[in-house]
Amino acid sequence: MKGAWPTIRSYIFWQHERGTLHYDIMVTLILIFVFFSPRVINFNDKPALRSPHASDVVVTADAQGGLLYQISAAAITPGDDQSVRDQLLRIIQPISGEVAIVKYDGIPDGKGQVQAYRVLVKRKP
Repeated sequence: MKGAWPTIRSYIFWQHERGTLHYDIMVTLILIFVFFSPRVINFNDKPALRSPHASDVVVTADAQGGLLYQISAAAITPGDDQSVRDQLLRIIQPISGEVAIVKYDGIPDGKGQVQAYRVLVKRKP
């Protein structure tokens, strides 16, 4: 053990010159740690999963210069026409500023339930 301790101590204090066998062994051990430790040790460093917007809004421009929004129906509570328009505006205005809804349509799924709203808006002058 007396012969191994000076070698271990020299590894700890990095006392070997570049190009020597011991230097190459130290670098190899460091690379093994860097590349294989994430597979063995859970560092809890995964990014948080989040949707880009809480209401799943997709914005596209139409040919007439307006904006076409597709908003998930889960973000809107069903109600009368004015209630739905107000809710749609509350979602759209933080994204685009002052706008007016030209028209909106519900996009049904295969069962006839509304899964999203397609909203055409124009910016207010």
